[in-house]
Amino acid sequence: MVLPAAVLALLVAALVLRPLVAPAEDLAPLDARADLEAAKEGKYREIRDAELDYRMGKLSEPDWRSLDRELRAQAIEILKELDVLDGR
Repeated sequence: MVLPAAVLALLVAALVLRPLVAPAEDLAPLDARADLEAAKEGKYREIRDAELDYRMGKLSEPDWRSLDRELRAQAIEILKELDVLDGR
């Protein structure tokens, strides 16, 4: 009676602990995706902040257009990297 309980406990422990001891390469795509998603959201925030700065008069129109163009190009690169991860 003790043996089946011990075997069951070992199986449960193995299933619970497996993600903690999984090789790093198994988790790398998940980390890369999370990093890119965070970068995308950060870039979108930068675009909105730049537009707000322009509307509040903190940036001239030429400066804002230049910054906006640069930020959007960076956002596009991030989106392309996400597409590559998705196999598109």
